[in-house]
Amino acid sequence: MLVGSKERRFRMARYGLRAKTVLDVVETGLGGKNVTTTIEGRQRFPIQVRFQRDDRDEIERLGDALVFTPSGKAIPLGQVAKIKRVVGPSEITSENGRLRVFVQANVQGRDLGGFVQEARERLARDIKLDQGMTLEWSGQYENQLRAQRTLQLIVPTVLAIIFLLLYLVYHSAKEAAHVILAVPFALSGGVFLQYLLGYHFSVAVWVGYIALFGTAIQTAIVMVVYLEEALARKKAERGSSFSHADLITAVKEGAKLRLRPKVMTVATTVAGLLPIMWSTTTGSEVMRPLAAPVIGGMLSSLLHILIVTPVLFAGLREREMKLNPADSRSRSLASPELKPAHP
Repeated sequence: MLVGSKERRFRMARYGLRAKTVLDVVETGLGGKNVTTTIEGRQRFPIQVRFQRDDRDEIERLGDALVFTPSGKAIPLGQVAKIKRVVGPSEITSENGRLRVFVQANVQGRDLGGFVQEARERLARDIKLDQGMTLEWSGQYENQLRAQRTLQLIVPTVLAIIFLLLYLVYHSAKEAAHVILAVPFALSGGVFLQYLLGYHFSVAVWVGYIALFGTAIQTAIVMVVYLEEALARKKAERGSSFSHADLITAVKEGAKLRLRPKVMTVATTVAGLLPIMWSTTTGSEVMRPLAAPVIGGMLSSLLHILIVTPVLFAGLREREMKLNPADSRSRSLASPELKPAHP
């Protein structure tokens, strides 16, 4: 706002105004002015007077603000001042006794980490900092690094706890490894769909993978339970004549029983997350990368649970039968060799 021209000075003098009075109106309306303080218990809160946001944001409406003359008349601010936007001097703030300036950038169409890494390399190559000058990267990149360090501790810890719980349930490291093998299969499907959709790794993506790991291991545990029950029924039915063919038959029966529940689990999960994938409302830019790994991982874990898990289960049980000498003796006693009776 400019009030220094001779013509505007004559106008203010005509109404008995001073330049300070006019500038106080602008300062109070735009920046605000504390007029009093309210006391609530032991706390004090200043009461500030300023224009509404609509009046402050539109420069044309600022000229309609009223300035009161000593005689009590109210005149529009635009009659005694010319209002326009100008570029003022740059402001350099300080922090810890050192000058500080911000350079902001919005990254679109690529991952934030790759952009910062490329920017670091180019700045190190093209710009030589004077003594006492430093560069720091903050904002979302700083938050992403902090979350990445946290996830580097959380993800291995979660997998280790899951493996320990599985070991306590099955009392076998092989069985625990057999169940937790669902994680890499689910991870492959999540990574594949994430690559097809063009989502970069972020905090939301890693949260989706953590949710996927829990669901995949849960379905693998249920499949093993079905296989164990089918194997126990077949052993009870065949008794001492239980053979390798009976093992394969029991595994097939258990896998067939698990087919419908597994397909229903995957279908309900995918159906619940698909609306997020085509959503365009506020927050969808965070929810879509979170849902993508879960959808892709559930589809790939479907093949693993229904095909790979029964095969691995049959292989482990077949090896246990071969390595267990008690089973071998029981099979030999079940079919004794016939010899002629002596008189």
